[in-house]
Amino acid sequence: MKLKGKVKFVNRDKSLFFPTLRKRVDAYFTENNLPKSGNSRLLIKSIVLLLLYLVPFAGLLAFTPGLAVSLALWFVMGIGVAGVAMSVMHDANHGAFSRSKTLNYLMAHSVNLLGASAFNWKLQHNILHHTYTNVVEMDEDIDDIVFLRFSPHTKVRFYHRVQQVYALFFYGLLTLYWVTLKDFIQFFGYIRSGVNANSRAENTVAFAKIVAFKVLYFFSMLVAPTLIFGIPFLEVLGGFLLMHFVTGIILSVVFQLAHTVEGTSHPLPCERGIIENDWAIHQLNTTANFSRKSKLLSWYVGGLNFQIEHHLFPRISHVHYPAIADIVKKTAQEYNIPYIESKTFMQAVRSHLSTLHRFGRLRLPDLNEVMA
Repeated sequence: MKLKGKVKFVNRDKSLFFPTLRKRVDAYFTENNLPKSGNSRLLIKSIVLLLLYLVPFAGLLAFTPGLAVSLALWFVMGIGVAGVAMSVMHDANHGAFSRSKTLNYLMAHSVNLLGASAFNWKLQHNILHHTYTNVVEMDEDIDDIVFLRFSPHTKVRFYHRVQQVYALFFYGLLTLYWVTLKDFIQFFGYIRSGVNANSRAENTVAFAKIVAFKVLYFFSMLVAPTLIFGIPFLEVLGGFLLMHFVTGIILSVVFQLAHTVEGTSHPLPCERGIIENDWAIHQLNTTANFSRKSKLLSWYVGGLNFQIEHHLFPRISHVHYPAIADIVKKTAQEYNIPYIESKTFMQAVRSHLSTLHRFGRLRLPDLNEVMA
């Protein structure tokens, strides 16, 4: 990973797109007397999604059902925890869940229900991904992951030719890797790269919190059900892995549909570390929406199908994205800036698989390099 801040955006054309857009979006909230944070609907949704995760787990412990019912409950928990991550944790870590800093802090740590670290998430997502979207070696969301290639600027290997076939399996491993290894790898990697500029004392406390939360998480999920409630360990382990597989697929697919689809770009900085584009226009060039008209999908994924609006205004809660999307699209059209979107979820999925296929195709020089 490169040092944060080495890449800069330079608005050579002095585009007024973003100042104009920001003024129009601000006017929408002023005219309608609305806060930019979440509202009562978001609070109700958060409770529903948290219960979708916690109630099945409570049922497992209280009634110790048979294997089939047990696995079904773990499956539902996977759906629930993915919903919490997308609709609750995501807004809160951007400071958009509530006007209350305390409530934002508490809801941001709902990511601990997934066994992950809010500390690392903010560095990876808020800073690296949102600043350097689709810029290779800066945006970790497009880093090559084992057998998957998400950028046209990284090394092509022979197995990438069929990555669209096996991608879903590796997506299912995302959160399991996250809770076991990724948090630790990121923590020390961010210190080395300078992304984490905290003092040694601050990092000692942060690391202690990460370890403590993980111990508590794994004890609650894997140890307590067996030692305290007498559920066979292999049954617990199987359900735990199923839950993470479901969560991993949901989170990976939803996030990949926003940036790894046909039409989005992957710009490279020049030798001086400059991308000659306005940052806001860069966000539209590298980001896509999907299924904007589906109220049910929008409700569950926390507005992540409105990624364009989210990347331009991350501190605005997702509950407002459907209302401001038309403002964003109209302004983009006025300035001849592409507004990339798929009309349906399945159209976006097909676009993503097509992009994986395209990124995985080998040219002869690549093949010689791989075989050398």
